[in-house]
Order: sequence, then C-alpha cells, then structure tokens
Amino acid sequence: MGDLAARRSLSAFERLDVSSALIGGLCVIGAVWVYSDVSQPPEMKSYEEVKERLESYNQGHLLQFWDQLSEDDRDELLQELRDINLKEVIGYFESATGMMKDDNEKLDDRLKPIPNNLYGAVTRTSPELLASYEEEGLRQIASGKVGVLLMAGGQGTRLGSPDPKGMYSIGSLSGKTLYQIQAERILKLSSIAAKKFNKPCSITWFIMTSEHTMAPTVEFFEKHSYFGLNKNDVVFFEQGVLPCFSLDGKILMSRPHKIAVAPDGNGGLYRALRSKKIIDIAEERGVEYFHAHSVDNILVKVADPIFIGYCVQKNADCGAKVVEKAFPAEALGVVCNVDGVYQVVEYSEITSKTAEMRNNDGRLTFSAGNICNHFFTTQFLKQVGLTHEKSMKLHVAKKKIPYVDEDGKHIIPEKANGIKIEKFVFDVFQFCKHLVVWEVRREDEFSALKNSDAEDKDNPTTARNALYALHRRYVEEAGGKFDGDKAEVEISPLLSYSGEGLRDLVANRTFTSPLYLSAPSEPRIIHSNGIK
Repeated sequence: MGDLAARRSLSAFERLDVSSALIGGLCVIGAVWVYSDVSQPPEMKSYEEVKERLESYNQGHLLQFWDQLSEDDRDELLQELRDINLKEVIGYFESATGMMKDDNEKLDDRLKPIPNNLYGAVTRTSPELLASYEEEGLRQIASGKVGVLLMAGGQGTRLGSPDPKGMYSIGSLSGKTLYQIQAERILKLSSIAAKKFNKPCSITWFIMTSEHTMAPTVEFFEKHSYFGLNKNDVVFFEQGVLPCFSLDGKILMSRPHKIAVAPDGNGGLYRALRSKKIIDIAEERGVEYFHAHSVDNILVKVADPIFIGYCVQKNADCGAKVVEKAFPAEALGVVCNVDGVYQVVEYSEITSKTAEMRNNDGRLTFSAGNICNHFFTTQFLKQVGLTHEKSMKLHVAKKKIPYVDEDGKHIIPEKANGIKIEKFVFDVFQFCKHLVVWEVRREDEFSALKNSDAEDKDNPTTARNALYALHRRYVEEAGGKFDGDKAEVEISPLLSYSGEGLRDLVANRTFTSPLYLSAPSEPRIIHSNGIK
C-alpha cells in the first residue's frame, strides 16, 4: 500500500511474511496488508451463564446437544454463543418480521421521481460535457483519490459452481473470470489516467468477501499473481453473518455444535467497513471517493471515470448509476423519492398504474432502474458506519435452510422453513445530503450473471452475448467490419477499457468470427478465421 507501512497503526495492522495464515478471521496469503481485529475478546462466560442468557431470550435449544458433544465441539459452540449479541439479533428478527406485515403496502401516493437537476444521462448529455466528466474522473484517479468497493461475498451456487462467483468464467473466448476481467479494467484505467496526467497512480481495490469466499478468493488472487495488480493495492475484508431463524423465531442449528448463519447482505458492507477499519485504510491512502458495485455484472466499468467525474462535479456524497427500465413491469427496483428521502422502491411496492405512468416525452416516470452500482464519498461512508448503520432497514427472505432436528439429524427441507435477515447496500440513500443519479445504456454497462443456463435470463449465455455485442460495436465504431450478422468478439481489457485506442488496429479491416483482440503485454491471441 505504498507508503502506508510507514504510517500504519500497530493496533490495526500486522505485517505477514508467511506463505499462509489466518488473522482476525481473514485468510491472508503472501505479504499482504489487511486489517487484523485486535480488539479485546468478550468477557469469557461459563456454560451456566451462557445457558441462562440463552433461556432469557427463549433460545435454550441451542444447547440441546451439549451432553453428546466432544470437548472440542463444546468449546467451539460455547465460543459461538458468547460472540452472539442476542439482544441485537433477536431485535433484528422482531423488527424484520414486523416489516414483513407491511410488505403489501403500496407506496404510490408517497412517490416522486428524481428531479431532473439530479438526474443525468449519457444519452442526454453533450459530448463536451461527457468529456469534462471523464477528465474530472481521470484527474481524481491520477491523484490516487479513487477506490473501488467490490461486493463479492456470493458463491456461484445458482450458476452451478462450487467456487465464489468472482472466480466464474462465462465461457467467453478468453476464458477469463469475472475477477480477472475487472482487475484488468483497473489496470488499463490506471494506465490511462497516469498517461493523461503524467504521473504514476493506482486504484485501491477493496474486495468484500464472506465467511465462505474469503480463503478461496485470496488463494485465487495469489495463484494468479493478482492479475498484474500490485498486491498491496488489493485489500480483502470479510462481511459479517447473522443467525438464520425458524419461522417462529428460533435460531437454527446447522450441526449439533454449529449455529446456522448467512451473510448479512450487501448492506453488510457498512458494518464491515467500520469493524474491519477499511475506512481508516482508505483515509491513510488518501482515497476520497469510492465506486461500489457487485461482482456479477460482466459489463461493469470499474471506477468509471465519467460516473466519478459527474458525481464529483455535482458535489454529491452519494450517487446511483441506473439503467432505464425496459418496460413498466420489469422486476427492477427504481430509485425515487419517498416522503422526502431517496430510496429504491421495488416493483411489488407500487401498483401497475403508477409503474405505467409516463412523462410528456413518453419515458416512464419511474424509470431509474437500480443496478447495484454506486458512488460514495469516504466521509459519507464513515458517517454511515458511525451513525446510521444500525438504523438501516432490514429485509427478510424466506428460504430453505438446512438444519438439525431435535434428534440431531441433518435435514434438507423441501420448502421454506426459515428466514435470513439482510441489509441492502442502497438503503443508505436516505442518509445522504446530496444524491445524484446517472443513467447509462443497458447494452453498454449492465448484464447481470445470476443463474445457470437452465434459466432463461441473467445466465452465462446472456452475459457472453452482451459482452460480444458490446465489443463488436467497439470494433465497428473504430472502423472495423465483420462478415455476417453475428460475431463472437472479445477485446482484452488490457487493450481497451471502453473502446478507445482501437482504430489503428481495426480500421478498414474486415474480420470473421470468432475474434479475440489481446494487448501487447499478454500472449497474442487472435481467435479469427481470417482477416481480409
């Protein structure tokens, strides 16, 4: 992390020069700077004290297998139970289930769209103004003031993969994974900013993993030499977990000595930023602005300088990148104003009449489709962690949660038997002083990867086709042509961040599919049947 070592706080950081270690719950490989939780452990409580506390919250069943456990399993269970803030998590359950009763409430009469002065769009902005936003963003990047917050806690279960989602490849010509593609976009963008402002620079990449994805993610990056990034510019941290509950409020057990837990949602970002001292790291590195996004968007423009520049020039403390809803009933939340504060409203929270409302220009009145792509100032994130995180809205998902029954038998339920409680990253909009919205073309910047090809949308095939279509347009806009209506085209992020710099390579040439254009710094791979 550059000169951070000279200024670090010994109470918050530890230097590792070992091949593999576990520190503060984080798997660290190589000599990496990471937060190490060195706070004092909770007061050690006896079995009797833990039992009494559990029973006071009607959770005494968590010790039902005590007599059958080994000493090691007893120690593990007791430590888990000591670490749970029962008052807090039971309060979460009560609040969250109370909110479920209001799920059917429609918000139509309380809604207002984002005002035009806070709602910019690529398609409604002059080339000159777009260029000024881009230059502003590149200036901030060149000054080391921009960091990226990647939400990568999800596993690839719905994709049919046992690995963290970031390790998944959509099967494009290069075979690159989501992590590699995004790392290479960061590398290219850093080089563009450095060249433009004639100064070396880097973008710090903060990657939020979960309990199950931390170790394999760090190992994956180490195995691939951080995809060319300086490993001191990659900071891994782990989001928290919350207990899973039965429908009647009992904490479930996954094994006789283990509590069933689940990640606390992408809104767990804010607590993790505070508890893992990530904001402290950012401030020490001089990071003033963050681009935050989820790992599963194959088209994401990481640290997008136009978006960064737009938000900075508008003096925003919070920004939302959106796409225009394709049709009124599209299951995409919209950014809007509710009772004077900004939030994301799900389609199910408004009537079809409101969803179908249109402006004089024919566009949907509530069209700002949320895509989990945000801008934050470091100071805003700091304030959220210190003041607002505890009051964030709670969301409940009814799920099939494996558990052990009263006989200690492991059960995989056939229908929803419990709930997981989550917080969502966009639920901090209400706390910002100045939110702006930036609308981009869906075909340029958004193709989610959620499902396997067994589903008909948001799958590897749709992601791959979206990437190919975008890269074909890049080639054609640079003066290249293709034989045929369809073409498999992929451009290495190391060659071009968003279509720039291709003209000398492709102008006045006709290509046949498949075509992969690589950068000079990587193995030369042109998957083309011929160049005419």
